[in-house]
Amino acid sequence: MEHDAFIEMAATEQAHWWFTGRRKILAAVIGRLRLPQAAKILELGSGTGGNFAMLQRFGQVTAVEKDPLARALSVRNAWGMVEVKPGWLPDGLPELGKFDLICLFDVLEHVAEDKAALRTVRSLLAPGGRLVITVPAFERLWGLHDEQMHHQRRYEHAALAEKLQQAGFAVAQLSYCNMFLFPAALVMRLIDRLGRRRWGRRQASGAGMLPAPINRVFAAIFGAERFLIGRVRLPFGLSLLAVAQAQPPGAGQGGI
Repeated sequence: MEHDAFIEMAATEQAHWWFTGRRKILAAVIGRLRLPQAAKILELGSGTGGNFAMLQRFGQVTAVEKDPLARALSVRNAWGMVEVKPGWLPDGLPELGKFDLICLFDVLEHVAEDKAALRTVRSLLAPGGRLVITVPAFERLWGLHDEQMHHQRRYEHAALAEKLQQAGFAVAQLSYCNMFLFPAALVMRLIDRLGRRRWGRRQASGAGMLPAPINRVFAAIFGAERFLIGRVRLPFGLSLLAVAQAQPPGAGQGGI
């Protein structure tokens, strides 16, 4: 990601509908995992630290972030309670130990070697530990936002399941999310493509803060999916969310 993107993220992620809605969903999903008391939690690709407060409700958090500016910006969200180490996937991580929960929130799409990254993540899980991962969905939704964020790819449901299984994970849960706002996002993608084709526009639509009333409505709509995800599999959405465990050698595949 560009430095300007990290600066904007630090300024908006506590209020922007996408970040606040996603945190509600992630908190609900993690809360149902019944992690051990004093669980050890690792967030890889922690950005500017917007998830720290949410994750600290479930255990002791360690974070890894590649970008020096993002690490510096995350200090205000850490409150001295989260150690943020430099490192990157798949082969540039510091010594970390083992974790009960590893979080990869919209990170894997930035990594060129995503299969190798998932194998590295698996090696950091304690026995019985879980991975919670989100990625952008549907390659055909590729647009200006993906290019601006330096994404390598978007993911299809079957492709993400296969990559997790090939990396040695049993997939316990895999669902689309951000379904209710999918139609609006699809319209914005079409507008972006038309603007690029006709006028050479290079800025994605709807990336910044919306007017406060609209922002609150979008946050409520997105966040409401926390009551569904983990109980039903949503058939489509802008993102995919998976929960997986390290699979013992010779074990069968997990259900999704």
